[in-house]
Amino acid sequence: MRNKMFSPTSWSTNANDIASLLLRLSLGLLMLSHGIPKMMKLINGNMEFGDPLGIGSPASLFLAVFAEVICSILTIIGFSTRLALIPLITTMVVAAFIVHINDPLGTKELALIYLFGYFALFLLGSGKYSVDATLNK
Repeated sequence: MRNKMFSPTSWSTNANDIASLLLRLSLGLLMLSHGIPKMMKLINGNMEFGDPLGIGSPASLFLAVFAEVICSILTIIGFSTRLALIPLITTMVVAAFIVHINDPLGTKELALIYLFGYFALFLLGSGKYSVDATLNK
C-alpha cells in the first residue's frame, strides 16, 4: 500500500483519466464564468473590448468568446479536446504575456494557472470519461 501510494507512476489505474476529467470540468466551467459575460456583450452589440493583437476590438471580442465559451464547452464534454485547447492556450498566452506583461505576477497569476492547466490537459488528453473516448471505441 505504501509503495503504491508514493509511486510516481502507478497510484491508480484510472488516475490519469480521473485527473483529466477533473481538469476538463474545473477549468472549463471556471472559464465559462469569464466567457459568458463577454458573450453577452457580443450578443448585445457592445464591441468595447481590448485589442492586444491589433486586429480590432470586434475581432478580439469574437475570438475571446469563441475560446472562452465554445472551446470551454468542448473541453468540458471532452469533444475534440486537444483541438479545443489550442484557442484556450492561445488566449491565456495573450492574457499573460501581452495584456498583462507589465503587471505584477499577482495580476497575471490567473492567466498563468489556466495556461499551465490547459497545457497539462493537452498532454493528458481527454481521458476515457469523454465524448472523444466514446467516439473512438
